[in-house]
Formats: sequence, structure tokens, C-alpha cells
Amino acid sequence: MAGEYLYGYSPWRFKVGQAVIGGAARMLTRLRVYGLEGFPREGGLVFAMNHLGWVDPLCFGAAAPRRVYFLAKVEADRLPGLGQLIRFFGSIPVRRGESDRDAVRLMREVARADEALGVFVEGTRQRSGVPGEAKLGAAMVALREDVPVLCGAIRGTESWQPWNFRPVSIAFGRPLSFSGLPAGSKGYREATAEIEREIYRLWEWLGDVNEQGRPRGLVVPPA
Repeated sequence: MAGEYLYGYSPWRFKVGQAVIGGAARMLTRLRVYGLEGFPREGGLVFAMNHLGWVDPLCFGAAAPRRVYFLAKVEADRLPGLGQLIRFFGSIPVRRGESDRDAVRLMREVARADEALGVFVEGTRQRSGVPGEAKLGAAMVALREDVPVLCGAIRGTESWQPWNFRPVSIAFGRPLSFSGLPAGSKGYREATAEIEREIYRLWEWLGDVNEQGRPRGLVVPPA
């Protein structure tokens, strides 16, 4: 299992993190989650998300129904205290803007071990509050390891702070399969474009949901 080589991230660590950190995130963001039924409970998976605020990993971790190995920028991994905390919960440090073969190897190992790899596809926070251009990493892992991609969108964290109690919403789509695409640059670009479109579609749908007052029990429409 992936936990054998990724900081010993065992299922009990995931459960503790969801109960303590995830519970706090849910309360402080008034988190509402849609489309949870579409999230695969087992098997290799790339979980592709947009990134708007620093609290996003906590919210997505709280919402996920299974253990997720999130990518984290190496600068966060090196911070005293924070680095130890995110490693405890299975983060994979990655150097942004350059080739990082060790990170790529670990990313592929996670998917190959029937685990879920969490990737913020833009590579950094989008301070405009709108999903940005997706990078190729999520698609590369999915095509190389022949696993599906589940897209998730978050809305509200761009303006959330601990003192303002702004509401945050998450929507999950349905798994996307790219098994028909070649595992090369052309396939990566095509898959990435579809991932980007799906995240934006989910993000726009959350905008409509917010205008309705975020009612419970809504079903995320299919693409």
C-alpha cells in the first residue's frame, strides 16, 4: 500500500485528521458538499481540484470519503511545525515550476497502489476567485497509471478568513476516464483541457447554488 512509503500515512491518521482538523474546517467554513455519491470509495484515483484559498486542503480533506494524498508545495513542507503536520497526513512535497522526478514517482506510486492522489491542478492559488489554467500533472498520472480522474470544485474560500465565517461549498463531479488517449504530450493536453472544463463547470454550478441559498440535497448535474 502507498502508506508504506509515504510517511506511514495509515487509515487511522486519515480518520483522526478528518475528525479533528476536518471537523473544525467544516464548522468554521459552514462547509456544504454536493455530489459525494460520485466519489469512488476504492481503486486508484486522481482527485483534481481548483485552488482559491489556503483553507482548501482542509475543506477537501474534510469532504473526501476516503484517504487522499495531497500534493503540497515544498515551501510549506519546509516550514517548522506545518511541514511535520502535513507530512503526518500524507502530503507529497513538490517543487513548483521545475521538473521534480521524486514527486512524480511518488504521485504515480500512489495511483498505482489503488490510493487517491489529490492535485490542485492550477499549481497555485487563484487570487481572482476564478479557476485558472490547469497544468498537465493530474492528466499525466491518470494516463500513465490508467486510473480515472474525479474533479472537484470549491467556491467561497477566496474570501474566507477565520474571523468572517464566510460559507464554503464543494461540488464533486463523476469520474472521467481517459483510457482512450495516448500517454504522451498530446493525450496529456487533451485530458487536461477536459479536466479544466469540468472543474469550471462545477464551479459555475456552485455559483447558481449559492444564489439559491445553498439548499441541501441537490444533485450535481452530469456534464
